[in-house]
Amino acid sequence: MRLSKSSARSKPDRVGASPRQLKVGEEIRHALAAVLSHGDLRDPALHGRSITVSEVAISPDLKHATAYVMPLGGADLEAVLKGLERAGPFLRREVSRNVRLRYMPDLTFEPDVGFARAERIDRLLHDIPPPTHGS
Repeated sequence: MRLSKSSARSKPDRVGASPRQLKVGEEIRHALAAVLSHGDLRDPALHGRSITVSEVAISPDLKHATAYVMPLGGADLEAVLKGLERAGPFLRREVSRNVRLRYMPDLTFEPDVGFARAERIDRLLHDIPPPTHGS
């Protein structure tokens, strides 16, 4: 799967997810965040980077997982996403050591656009001029 700026989608709606999907997604998110925080990644795009995993969405058949990620400060997002795709098999293997499932889902990575939306809303709120009081 090729990632580009146009592929930045919003997260799937969690309302339709089963409790099993939510639980598995959360366990994978914790395990993936732990692997990323250890800094054992040799890929130059990932080495020494702080990467936040905000959510992992699981397909209904539990065979595919999409991790929504954002590097600290959003710097070099495209390079980080490509590095994560290259490191995907390694990350899948490491996560499978901590999450017990019959089949470990394939991991794909998408940018978490929630951070950018929150920042934009914050900026808009700060740009609102204070109300003027007439006399």
